[in-house]
Amino acid sequence: MNAKSNIGARLDRLPTSKWHFQVFWLIGLGLLIDGCDNYLGGVVTAQLVNIGWSNNYLNALFNSVTMAGLFVGSLFAGFSGDYLGRKVAYQINLLIFGIASIAAAFANDMFTLIVLRGIIGIGLGAEIVVGFATFSEFTPARSRGKWSSTLSLVGNCAPPITLGAAYLIMSAMGPEVGWRVMFAIIGAAALIIWVLRHGMPESPRWHESRGEIEKADEILSKVEKDIEIEKGIKLAPIEEQVMDEPQEIKRIPFSRLFQGGLLRTTIVAISVLIGMNTAIYSIVNWIPTIFVNAGISITKTLGMTTLMMFGAPLGVFLTTRFIDRFPRKWTAVMLLIVLGLLGFIYSLQRDETLIVAFGFCLTVVLYMYVCFASAVYVPELWPTEIRLRGSGFCNSIGRLVTVFTPYGVAWILTNYGSVVVFATIGGVMALVAVIVGTVGIETRQKSLEEIGRNTGV
Repeated sequence: MNAKSNIGARLDRLPTSKWHFQVFWLIGLGLLIDGCDNYLGGVVTAQLVNIGWSNNYLNALFNSVTMAGLFVGSLFAGFSGDYLGRKVAYQINLLIFGIASIAAAFANDMFTLIVLRGIIGIGLGAEIVVGFATFSEFTPARSRGKWSSTLSLVGNCAPPITLGAAYLIMSAMGPEVGWRVMFAIIGAAALIIWVLRHGMPESPRWHESRGEIEKADEILSKVEKDIEIEKGIKLAPIEEQVMDEPQEIKRIPFSRLFQGGLLRTTIVAISVLIGMNTAIYSIVNWIPTIFVNAGISITKTLGMTTLMMFGAPLGVFLTTRFIDRFPRKWTAVMLLIVLGLLGFIYSLQRDETLIVAFGFCLTVVLYMYVCFASAVYVPELWPTEIRLRGSGFCNSIGRLVTVFTPYGVAWILTNYGSVVVFATIGGVMALVAVIVGTVGIETRQKSLEEIGRNTGV
């Protein structure tokens, strides 16, 4: 039977439609809940220190177990997403962190909570990998960066939402009960999104990569028909590559990540993500604890941190404005350098107003980089056949490194103070900037199929 093999070109020529927004919101809401659960960690550990449940080293264990869960979740997402489908992977991960978050609300000691946090981390790690990588397969090359960064904007509204909600719940219920209520709310929200996403389609590009051309064509033909009715247009035909023989299915083994052109891709992606995870989990998760250790009340700490975290959605919003205008690799270098310098300047501040002001600026730049790295750059680096395994593996390595950094942060913070913590983070940012500047890969305005071919696979 003859079969069409033009799925990528057909997807790239689609005008923006209700279908794109449906996919956008189904994935985006999952990422938002994922982000809320993730950022809840820093709020909860600060509260647990305040009520005597925890200390710097137990907080380090809590954060390390979270990173271990994210590591496992990233690997799980990669293999399940490539072999079982994008849809199967993103539904399983929502179920995992939804149920585990509800269970965490009923934890009766710190060690039980730490174990449950590890399980939550598995779901959180998988959601980030599957969400952004899957969405990149639905969006056209001409605006992929803007679409993906806007998706990141939804997910990165989580910090102010989480911290604002924590402030209100803490004020109303106190630290002993407040953290339990937050876990319960997030877990319930994850299960609601899990139900809503049952109707989301599988990625046509994934079907095509499996040789399931008829399934890909069935999904895409319906989408095209709906768009033609919605827009009142007739979509321009795309030249078809018709094959008399069944399409040869390209199987890319996991080992190819460490060979040829894909090895360079792997090195770049790991470096970018190590920089991202080091910054975000060292800065965001530890800021409330640093404030509490400095003698600032828990309520005031949450208020100051909330004001700073409003920089997160602003940073991502700014990224949506320029991401498709400038080369990807040099965007990364610029953001890394500015991030390292701002972090050190922030650490020198002692006045509370300046702490909030510089902290806000630091958060803006931090989330510009987070959006660039996790939502745009890393997901688009890979051939479709190995996209989730590539993204998942590199995310897992980036997180594996940060399994150990909380202990380093705790030790430096205890013995040398916050200035040395931020100076160390700046050194890591500088190293990543050098790596990306020398071997970085340019992907702006290129189709996913072209990027995949350029890896030599």
